[in-house]
Amino acid sequence: MVLEVAMLNIKVGLWQEFEKDFRKAGQYISSIPGYRYHSLQKCIENPDKYMLLVEWDTLEDHTIGFRKSTVYAHWKELLHHYYDPFPVVEHFEKIEL
Repeated sequence: MVLEVAMLNIKVGLWQEFEKDFRKAGQYISSIPGYRYHSLQKCIENPDKYMLLVEWDTLEDHTIGFRKSTVYAHWKELLHHYYDPFPVVEHFEKIEL
């Protein structure tokens, strides 16, 4: 399992529109093989900041399966114009302790 994490800074004042479009965009990411779930967390101190968490079976399910898919264009069209700056996306794996 791989956890994708992205801090999303939304252009000031557009958080309501972003949340509406993000709800629509969920259908695209969830259609990809290897997708497990996603969660969008809103920052309490800054209403224009979010944390996106997406769980994938493998790194390639995200980097190739999603980003190189035709549905990614729809995701991008709905969401990418909200970001300022464009988010850094990182991937994490669980360490067994």
